[in-house]
Amino acid sequence: MRPAADQPSGPQSLRLLNLGCGKRFHPDWVNVDIAPQGASVIRCDLSRGIPFPEDSFDAVYHSNVLEHIRREHGSAFIRECWRVLRPGGILRVAVPDLEQICRIYLEKLERADAGDKEAVAEYDWMLLELFDQTVRERSGGGMTEHLRQNPVPGESFVLERIGAEGRDLLKAIRAQARSGQKTPVRPWRAVRKSLRQILARLFFGKQASKALEIGRFRLAGEVHQWMYDRFSLGRLMEDNGFACPTLMTPQTSRIAGWSGYHLEVAPDGRVHKPDSFVMECEKPE
Repeated sequence: MRPAADQPSGPQSLRLLNLGCGKRFHPDWVNVDIAPQGASVIRCDLSRGIPFPEDSFDAVYHSNVLEHIRREHGSAFIRECWRVLRPGGILRVAVPDLEQICRIYLEKLERADAGDKEAVAEYDWMLLELFDQTVRERSGGGMTEHLRQNPVPGESFVLERIGAEGRDLLKAIRAQARSGQKTPVRPWRAVRKSLRQILARLFFGKQASKALEIGRFRLAGEVHQWMYDRFSLGRLMEDNGFACPTLMTPQTSRIAGWSGYHLEVAPDGRVHKPDSFVMECEKPE
């Protein structure tokens, strides 16, 4: 039996759902995430569907979630968003902007190839944006290793690309480096991993053991399973019953009161994910 949506506390009594909220959630929304980072956040594995009845919400929002879902499962996830929205409800989706990444990459490639030394560092970062989150085989991948450099090559450009969320990550990396502390490891998790590796090597061999660990990581949700641009995302929305896919900015929305929730823009005006684009569509009446 699916739980009922909590009653909203906002003045307009809108029913609002924030999927895969991570650290960015608001009390006027029903917030869900596979690893809750707040007491009010509902634990939910979205690969099993959205655990609410149909026609429950006036708006559904997810940021940097869709690209972590395998391409063949993307339509089913968007249909779930359609199901839980009331007629006339709004779906707002933010995903990394493949078109923007490709355009900037080509610009940096031309400049680097023409001998612009400053562009070389920016070119290197755009290659990481384009590929690392898709092909990495360990947590953090090449992007985190790149950010461990101090200073980061082309740092002002990188900071512009990673936004407020990435700046916080960079601060945490540097604070950890100054303290000399290593990332904490939960003892029982380390024991389970070691035991799993030993058994895999014993029964399947070294290569199969390595393949198993890589496979487990790549299915755990960190990597990007697909990328979208304005055309492919709009088509995905329309193919699954939505109407009027429209590009928005982090500051603009058809969701009433959007700017006050600070889900995409911090109170100081910094955009959390400047490497993403935003699109909204409507469930027809």
